[in-house]
Amino acid sequence: MLTDIRSRQALADAEPVPFWLDTAGPEPGPTLAGRIEADLVVVGGGYSGLWTALLAKERDPARQVVVLESHRVGYAASGRNGGFCSASLTHGLANGVARWPDEIATLERLGRENLEQITTTLARYAIDAELEPTGEIEVATQPWQLEDLRRLAALLAQYGRDAVLLDRDQVRAQVASPTYLGGLWDRTGTVLVNPARLAWGLARAAADLGVEIFQHSPAAGLERSGAGMTVAAGFGEVRAEKVALATNAYPALLRRVAHFVVPVWDYVLVTEPLSAQQRSSIGWHARQGMGDASNQFHYYRLTADDRILWGGYDAVYYRGGRVSPDNEHRSETYLTLAANFLRTFPQLEGLRFSHRWGGVIDTCSRFSPFWGTAYGGRVGYVAGYTGLGVGASRFGAEVMLDLLDGRRTERSSLRMVRSKPLPFPPEPLRTGVIQLTRASIAQADANEGRRNLWLRTLDRLGLGFDS
Repeated sequence: MLTDIRSRQALADAEPVPFWLDTAGPEPGPTLAGRIEADLVVVGGGYSGLWTALLAKERDPARQVVVLESHRVGYAASGRNGGFCSASLTHGLANGVARWPDEIATLERLGRENLEQITTTLARYAIDAELEPTGEIEVATQPWQLEDLRRLAALLAQYGRDAVLLDRDQVRAQVASPTYLGGLWDRTGTVLVNPARLAWGLARAAADLGVEIFQHSPAAGLERSGAGMTVAAGFGEVRAEKVALATNAYPALLRRVAHFVVPVWDYVLVTEPLSAQQRSSIGWHARQGMGDASNQFHYYRLTADDRILWGGYDAVYYRGGRVSPDNEHRSETYLTLAANFLRTFPQLEGLRFSHRWGGVIDTCSRFSPFWGTAYGGRVGYVAGYTGLGVGASRFGAEVMLDLLDGRRTERSSLRMVRSKPLPFPPEPLRTGVIQLTRASIAQADANEGRRNLWLRTLDRLGLGFDS
């Protein structure tokens, strides 16, 4: 009861807007009006779409590229995430080893190269995304999680990753929490960014290369038009030779994609800036990204002005899978997040949250992106990042362009690229399966990580559910 009261007090003044977007961004671009022509039209103004547009112009500066965004650039997941930019293309090394053991070494190398290219691009275009190469610590808060971290440390070492196991005292010396029993610090696998600044910077860089970006121009239709395609959007339409669909959890204009993706909602809190005393009480001098080793896990980090972003735990699916602004806030999840924050950092009691928001994740059954083409190769798509799209979206854009350009590359030849995840069942079975899985995951966390028959069956089938 006391914890609930403290949580409500901490949330009392939290603004219901994403922290990253609660600042003056660039002026919105024009809305599409009338009929225009292009070589490539990109549907979606988040990371996937912006990387696709930028890379398309870098590959061929003469190519006419148009981006259509239904709201404003970076408005959806690209402006609402935690800013963890990972080298992993496979939602973690363990997931990659389980699904693509024969090519995981290649995927690891390509992931490292992709992260390096992201940092190089930010420098080349002078994009100030507040990048911090801090790495990430995964912490054990229950004894059963320590063995999981030891196994992961051995796996990371096998593939040449710079990771170090930390005992209880060592991890608490990095970040002071009485809940920590151990940790695993992957020093180079993750960088932290300001997600909105990253999206805005990519948009500006693309525009400087000649990409036309139309905002508040929702794509409403896709149809064949002679040798190309026409996309209806806003108050007009674009006729183009090729179309790249980068809508992630939102409808992709292709019915086939909907079978593979479910929209799962994730919720986030950000505190007010820490005082010097509060900052000293938690340490955190290396400013690493943090996450815990539970199935229902939290992720958290410091912002540039020393607030704490705290998200995760619940991964909420709403019946029917409709992506609606009505789902952007969930009081019971905010209370759970606040209570868990106070348990993790009891020394910060009295600290208040300044922002609260939700965002939708494009979840697929293998937790990592998938690709495809339609209309005889005129249309390409990528989706399914399942929460790790900040970094992997650049790789996803490269592959989608390879497919649209008909280029056989090391990337496009991967079995990961050539295969699809298992589809989710139709409604109402879909809702039942997801809710049973969520309950089973919570049960596993309460039962020393032991997975029940349902989860073991899903593991064998290659189906899963993760945030």
